[in-house]
This record gives sequence, structure tokens and C-alpha cells, in this order.
Amino acid sequence: MVRWAGRLLACVPALVVGGQALLGKLGANPIEALLNHLGWWALVVLLASLACTPLRLLFKWRWIAPWRRIFGLAAFWYALAHVSVYVGLDKFFDLGDIISDVFKRPFITAGFAAFLMLLALAVTSPATMVRKLGGKRWRALHRLVYAAAALAVVHFLWRVKADQREPLLFALVLAVLLGVRLMWWARSRAKAQVHRAPVTPA
Repeated sequence: MVRWAGRLLACVPALVVGGQALLGKLGANPIEALLNHLGWWALVVLLASLACTPLRLLFKWRWIAPWRRIFGLAAFWYALAHVSVYVGLDKFFDLGDIISDVFKRPFITAGFAAFLMLLALAVTSPATMVRKLGGKRWRALHRLVYAAAALAVVHFLWRVKADQREPLLFALVLAVLLGVRLMWWARSRAKAQVHRAPVTPA
């Protein structure tokens, strides 16, 4: 039931954007609006995925643990839809123009790098890949999610030319989530060192 609730929540952005498209509410430039909406939701869902572990650690919400993977995969699919609209509808599959954008426009460079990281994480997400890579290497690889999120925030920040309050808010949320994880890691490390410390005889 908990997993299905997470999957339903992950589908809400698709329903919202799809409904806007069907009702013709994407404005005068529907391609740009579609790009913006899908990119925005990809970042929101990605940060929601990263929030699952801090919430579990801080509030003992063990039930939320499966949502991390669900939201992580959903973020990839929204990012894929975002990239697909850019490649297919905005650039009409003009490979030369796309490559030129990647190398000449920093915000697209950052976004493309973030997408490649999410792609690597999505491909290695199944349990079979955990067994093939080994738990230690798999966990090390999946720490790339933080780099992907940071690049996605940079992509949004560099994309916005005027009011940057919204991307800066995303940056703040990401910083808080990273801060909680680092504090918890430091706390766990300190406890482990205390337990390993030799007992001095009285």
C-alpha cells in the first residue's frame, strides 16, 4: 500500500502537465512551457527522493524508505521527458544544433551532465545490478544523485535570467538535505569511533 501511494504521488506531475497540454493551457509558446514544467517537476521529484532518507532518520519514518527509489526513478522519467521535448520538439532532432548547444550554452551543459548521471542511476537501479556491481560499488555510484541534483539546480539557476528566487530556494532545500545527511554521517562515525576505542584498565 505504501509503495502504491508513492507511485501515485509520483504520477501527479504527469497528470498535471498532461491536463494542461490537453486543455491548451500551456500559453503562447507551448513547447517552452512544456520544457519548463517538465524540468521543474523533475527537480521537485528528485529533491523529494533525496528528502526521504533525512525524514526517515530524523522522524523514524521507516515507511518512507521505498519512496526514495520510486521518486528517484520518477525524476529520471520526468528528466527524460524534458530532454525528449528539447531534442524532438524544440530542436527537431538537429544533432549538430544540439551538440553546439551542449558545448556553447553552460546551462545546457549542466543539465545534460545531470541527465547523464540520472541515466546511469536509472540503469543500475534494479536489484540485479546491485548484485553485479556489489553493494559497496553500487552505493558509491548512487551517491552521484547528489551531484546530479546540484547540477540540475545549477541548470535551473543559469536558465533563469531575471527572478532567481525560485532556483535559489531549490538550492537552499538541497543544501539543507545535504547538511542533514552530513551531520548524520558525522554523528554515526563519532559513535563508531567511541565503540572501537580501547578500554583503559582502571
